[in-house]
Order: sequence, then C-alpha cells, then structure tokens
Amino acid sequence: MTSDSVRTRVMTLASTNPADELLTLDELCALLKITRGTAYKQRATGTGPPGYRIGRHLRFKRGDVLDWLESKKDIA
Repeated sequence: MTSDSVRTRVMTLASTNPADELLTLDELCALLKITRGTAYKQRATGTGPPGYRIGRHLRFKRGDVLDWLESKKDIA
C-alpha cells in the first residue's frame, strides 16, 4: 500500500466518524465555554480533557472531550 493510499484511507475513516474530529484549542474552549487560560491551567494540572501535541499545536479528539465531560457529571 502506498503512502498516498494510506493517507486517503486515514482521511476517509477520520471524516466518517465525528468522534475522531480533531478540535483546536479555540474550538475546545468554545465547546466547553471556558477561556484559553482555564484550558491551559487544566492541562497543566492534569484535570482537563486528554489532548495531543502536534508540533507546537494542541489538538483534542471530540470523542475524548465528550467522554471526559461525561466523567465530570455531577449527580446530586
């Protein structure tokens, strides 16, 4: 399998599953309605959603963020 066909297959798989969509930091903040400062603080303390560092950029899988958010549900 050539690298082009692998790349095409990966892009096709990623585009068919919304949970695999990669969010930028700004998109994460908009989704959670938090500031960039809060997101950075949560990341530094390990209390935020799991993310990926790609070069100098942060990315977050939508499915991972939603799973993390569900784990924070407060049942009172």
